[in-house]
Amino acid sequence: MRPTFFAVLGLVVSSAGFAPTSFAAPAKDESALQQAGVYKVAIQPGVSLDDAAESMRLRANALNLKLVAELPLSKQVEANTGKPQRVTTIFEFCDAVTAKDLIDQSLNFAIYVPCRIALVEDAKGQGWLIMIDINVEEFAKANKLSPDLKARIQKVRDGLDEIIRAGSKGDL
Repeated sequence: MRPTFFAVLGLVVSSAGFAPTSFAAPAKDESALQQAGVYKVAIQPGVSLDDAAESMRLRANALNLKLVAELPLSKQVEANTGKPQRVTTIFEFCDAVTAKDLIDQSLNFAIYVPCRIALVEDAKGQGWLIMIDINVEEFAKANKLSPDLKARIQKVRDGLDEIIRAGSKGDL
């Protein structure tokens, strides 16, 4: 199932006007990993998943990126199956005006908003923060975005990176 998901994701991303290979930004440290279109940062030792989540909420608030949804998927699966699950929570953040302006440019951009960060616990108990990684420069060029909209998208992208970094370190 996983290869199929990534193949579909690749098709969706390609249809938006840029190739998955254009996504990855260079890693800022060894805990950050990139794969085609994925930005993934390990939660540091000693930082609980709850602390990581709270740090992300607080940093988003400080950056004026609204937390518009928090989806505790693992809790839903546990409720449905009665079996304990590893943590999987999806956080959705939004700069509503930038999102509206992007959608005004093309309805197809609606699939990118709100911006999502997944908090996921792997089989070894390691926590990860994961999001789609878009190279704003290439995205803006391929989609002929105005310099103003490009700058605002870059600000949101930088804010998401800051939210992930705060969460991975448990910065409150």
